[in-house]
Amino acid sequence: MSSSSNKDPVNLISVNTFPDRANKVIGSVIEVVKDKYTIVHAGNSTTIEGVRSLLESTQPPPGILFAASMWTPEQQAEIQQIAKDTIPEIKTHAIPSGLQQQVGVEGVIRYLVERIDEIMATK
Repeated sequence: MSSSSNKDPVNLISVNTFPDRANKVIGSVIEVVKDKYTIVHAGNSTTIEGVRSLLESTQPPPGILFAASMWTPEQQAEIQQIAKDTIPEIKTHAIPSGLQQQVGVEGVIRYLVERIDEIMATK
């Protein structure tokens, strides 16, 4: 039996200019890992400017933030810094820039599923 802490619900925020795509990707990842983790896609910001207010307004506070692959590495760094400044203990992950264009939605889902354990283990 895995430790119960893995099953405590964790709110996840995505930062993606295509909310429908974010819902599809995150929803698919949540479905695949549901035996291990209870992740709730609590919201999506379509802009960098909206990240802080979304993080502040989400209850319980999000434990994970994903920055989508349409952002440049500089924008992803900014998004992750905003998240850390707002919720110091949040886990953040930037999907490599351009990954969606290279491998499509299914590829991004695979990428995240393969990395979810290390993302969840990040302190």
